[in-house]
Amino acid sequence: MNTGTRNIRWLLPALLLVAWLVLGGVAGPFAGKLGEVQVNDAAAFLPQSAESTEVQDLQRLFSDTTAIPAIVIAEREGGTEDADFAFLADTVEDAVQGERFAGPPSPPIPSSDGQAIQIIVPVDANGSVADAVDELRDGFVGAPDGLNVFVTGPAGSSADLGAAFAGIDGLLLIVAAVVVIVILVIVYRSPLLPFIVVLSAILALALASLVVYLLADAGTVTLNGQSQGILFILVFGAATDYALLLVARFREELRTSTDRFSAMLRAWRAALPPIAASAGTVVAGVLCLLLSDLNSNRSLGPIAAIGITASFIATMTFLAAILTLLGRSAYWPSRPRFSPNADSETFRNYRFWAALAKRIEAHPRRYWTVPLIVVLAFAACLPLLRADGVAQSEIFLLQVESQEGQQALERHFDAGAGSPAIIIANETAGDEVLAAAQIEGVADAVLLRDGASGEPLVRDGLVQIEATFAAPADSAEAEDVLRELRSAVAGVEGAEAKVGGPTAVQIDTNDTSKRDRALIMPLVLLVVFAILAVLLRALVAPLFLIGTVVISFAATLGVSALVFNYALGFPGADPVIPLFAFVFLVALGIDYNIFLMTRAREEALQIGTRDGVLRSLVVTGGVITSAGIVLAATFAALSVIPLIFMVQIAFIVAFGVLLDALIMRSLIVPAVVREAGPMIWWPGSLSREAVSSPDKTAAVPSPR
Repeated sequence: MNTGTRNIRWLLPALLLVAWLVLGGVAGPFAGKLGEVQVNDAAAFLPQSAESTEVQDLQRLFSDTTAIPAIVIAEREGGTEDADFAFLADTVEDAVQGERFAGPPSPPIPSSDGQAIQIIVPVDANGSVADAVDELRDGFVGAPDGLNVFVTGPAGSSADLGAAFAGIDGLLLIVAAVVVIVILVIVYRSPLLPFIVVLSAILALALASLVVYLLADAGTVTLNGQSQGILFILVFGAATDYALLLVARFREELRTSTDRFSAMLRAWRAALPPIAASAGTVVAGVLCLLLSDLNSNRSLGPIAAIGITASFIATMTFLAAILTLLGRSAYWPSRPRFSPNADSETFRNYRFWAALAKRIEAHPRRYWTVPLIVVLAFAACLPLLRADGVAQSEIFLLQVESQEGQQALERHFDAGAGSPAIIIANETAGDEVLAAAQIEGVADAVLLRDGASGEPLVRDGLVQIEATFAAPADSAEAEDVLRELRSAVAGVEGAEAKVGGPTAVQIDTNDTSKRDRALIMPLVLLVVFAILAVLLRALVAPLFLIGTVVISFAATLGVSALVFNYALGFPGADPVIPLFAFVFLVALGIDYNIFLMTRAREEALQIGTRDGVLRSLVVTGGVITSAGIVLAATFAALSVIPLIFMVQIAFIVAFGVLLDALIMRSLIVPAVVREAGPMIWWPGSLSREAVSSPDKTAAVPSPR
């Protein structure tokens, strides 16, 4: 090889390395700036076409600004004093002079038991709700002795939700990086390789953060704390998974070649199809969320897709470049050595997996029937999962001020005060609608009136009615009352009444989540099936693999139901949990089957399907298991965010990934393929294979 050619072979990876380091320096800070473009208020989660969204739009006719109520609740055991009223009124009056508030507060409202005072403060929803709430809370730090003051209501909950997500960029990054490094050090026994893999993941996250920031800042996508947390973990987990496959294939090629460049070229070409198919499957799966009618779900689709794409690009360029430049040194001290007999030594290098392959070879039916029975038993617990919604005041795992304030509100006032249902109706039927709204569970219903004349306020022929519930606005009782309220006012002839407000938003969000599940889940299966059919050039294998992932999904939710209901005592789960779990588990769970079956197809061309799948199990078992453990551990890191939703997603995805990697892919899939033989590739050409190993013990030798 001449000097010019040798220099070019060094130049390309060196240029890629420099380009990525420069990109990392430019894009890296944007991971910490994503919080600046987050939207965590109710508007970020509203259903696009729901009745509550229509009402929110119509409310603008009655107010120049969009307000979200903050409820100041103060209580004193033994009874409030005159000084308490003056302190609250003065403090609130000072605070609302700022631009973050949408109008004057209500006068102090005493409770009937004389032990509490309530003030409703309208916060401008177009500004920083969290900053407005912080201003209020800071003003009450010097409250008189014995007076406990809380800021709650929708604005208080929104502020506490934002605080729960605050700092997740640094915290999640640190937790995920430490978890990945520890696992990779154990797996590879190399001090250098784990840091190379983590650096690749960090650069992927930097690229994804830059793109997401620019899109969110331009208003193209809506980023919330939930989406940001999932983005961080998804990028870290996927980038590590893809890296492990490339790292393993490069090490394998280094044993058969003395030249690092040709070894990387072969490894890159061999790893590209499964990694590209894996990334494409996840991207296609998450983009199905674009069909959701919930803003939060719809925005997560492209955000997650950007993260997966960045992970794929970083792995196939930066990681490939740095591994090429380092060569065998990347694996120090266990450097892979060149051996003319490397292929025949494969099984000695993977003794555990060779031993498992021999057992499956001898008793394939035993190795898929017994695990399948256990998995189906887990799946039978699926009906126990309660995914009908969780009250806003119960979503926090740690006690926050908005929770304490809601509890104080319930002790002394109608629990729904400050978060009424909003009814918009035609002016001509206003009185009839007001009368129809007086149902059991509604503590009070009033027409919105002009402050000067006292007459009903009319805008474009419409009036607004506020109905206060006796139960907390985010409770199941309030949801039942609101459904009855909608039915009652809908029966008023000519009113064309629509009911919105916080409780309606919660109901519409839950109902929309259920509709999304019915639409998106089947679509994800169709998309994944199409990708697998093209990749494996078969129909039976894709159907079989999708079946295993669906069973694994059902089993995961069954186990999760037992853990959430009985071990952790959670009050329930958000209706979107099954949808997110399905999209992530099907898209991510199919990855391991892709890694296994693409290699099985490659081996089947040489030694036949039955021996090929066992050889594939041997050579991919370690890397896929490591990838599954890493991905599960990184998703488990989401549990550091003290919200029920994030902890539930963390557990479901982590458990589901481990179930797929350790049981479905390691036992059930290879055992079934071993028993089914070439028919698994029907109707492709491999289903009529003529190649079979003449000596099966040579294809799967006993490990020594």
